[in-house]
Amino acid sequence: MSWFDQNDDIISWASEELIVPYKSPVDNRFHRYFPDFIVKVKTRTGTVKTLMIEVKPKKQTVPPEPRKRITKQYITEVTTYGVNQAKWKAAQEYCLDRGWEFKIMTEEHLGL
Repeated sequence: MSWFDQNDDIISWASEELIVPYKSPVDNRFHRYFPDFIVKVKTRTGTVKTLMIEVKPKKQTVPPEPRKRITKQYITEVTTYGVNQAKWKAAQEYCLDRGWEFKIMTEEHLGL
């Protein structure tokens, strides 16, 4: 977060300030998703772009590999992936409606 504060191209940023409703595939009910960051950035052309950023482990951004044994851990991985996909679909639609950009960042993007 100090990177946001120290970057001259960042106009403003907020952490978990926005609520995006989404329908969970687990219980088929609506829930509230709080994206990690909303960032306003000055582009190279001088325009202002708003980004909604979610930071997740790479493992949670790809479907779990099918397994022969269905364990609790596997069920949790499948559930987490499904819920994340529902959240991110809602976030993409939210951003599209506003002319924003939605980004998912992992440890690879952050150099970790």
